[in-house]
Amino acid sequence: MGEWINSFVFFFAVIDPVGTLPVFIAVTSRHADWQRRNIALTAVAVAAVVLLIFILVGQYVLEAIGVPLSAFQVAGGIVLFLFALTMIFGEGKPEQDMESVRSGKETAIFPLAIPSIASPGAMLAAVVLTDNYRFNKLQIAQTTLAMLAVLGIVLLILLTANWLYRWLGTAGASTISRVMGLILASVATTNVLLGIQQYFAL
Repeated sequence: MGEWINSFVFFFAVIDPVGTLPVFIAVTSRHADWQRRNIALTAVAVAAVVLLIFILVGQYVLEAIGVPLSAFQVAGGIVLFLFALTMIFGEGKPEQDMESVRSGKETAIFPLAIPSIASPGAMLAAVVLTDNYRFNKLQIAQTTLAMLAVLGIVLLILLTANWLYRWLGTAGASTISRVMGLILASVATTNVLLGIQQYFAL
């Protein structure tokens, strides 16, 4: 149960469901309610498929090009840490993704499904948390369920977007995004340490 919670918290931090809220509002500002529901369902479904692909074949692709997962874990941890710093000290996820919306590319796929929901951090997490050498099939299945649970929360938030946005506002979503950034920085540091430990067989 503890591992499932850890995976859930990790995916919740990297996906940042609340940070997706302002993006969804902007993307669907001119759509009817039924269209918003369809966009929400499409975006979450596409994100789920992308992340499941990374769970299924991500590690095999790395092995095919000769990159050990421990090295990928260290590199990914560093990237996640830098990404977390931008969430904490720079523009929050809502502001970053809103720039994509302002550019006119307003679809369920971009920027909503990718990179807002299925972010680079989430893709990385999908590979690192399902290492075939560290986790058995049951643990990988639990991690997959944790990821799908977070995506379920994303869908719930998007379907109740108008009410939540009135309650939180952009400032509230940005605050939560920064808190998630702090959690993500801690998780990224742990991944770097575990990758070093695994690579040197400490």
